[in-house]
Amino acid sequence: MWIAVGVFVALNFIAASSGGMFKPGVWYAGLRKPGWTPPNLAFPIVWGFLFALNAWAGWLVWEVAGTGEPLVFAAYVVSLMLNAGWSWLFFGRRRMDLALIDVGLLWLSLAVVIALFWPLRPIAALLLLPYLTWVTIAALLNLRMIQLNPDAQRV
Repeated sequence: MWIAVGVFVALNFIAASSGGMFKPGVWYAGLRKPGWTPPNLAFPIVWGFLFALNAWAGWLVWEVAGTGEPLVFAAYVVSLMLNAGWSWLFFGRRRMDLALIDVGLLWLSLAVVIALFWPLRPIAALLLLPYLTWVTIAALLNLRMIQLNPDAQRV
């Protein structure tokens, strides 16, 4: 049991570490932002909570499915990879356009993970709804940032 918990925590920690490697910095501070942008302090707090829920949800499904559902866990890992990719694209590469594509794919991957988790462990699927909601907000924020800063990204 504890090994599985550790694996899910580690997977989420690795994905979350992208946000620590590719930080907002001066470039982001200089961008025009919509009035509904959450304060900078909210991001690590919310993401920490969401990654914890994601790890818990993954473990709950693992407890039921184990290695019997490889496609479910492949979708889960893909969602983590897309999440990690967003920070690299947005902050690291300053490619808000590619980050928008990435966050759209992340949203779709989370919807798939939720749909796959539901028949196996409905509570695990429900634990991911705040994550999907936050990714929706992030996608809208990403889009609005592109609109407000059309010349702010590297090509």
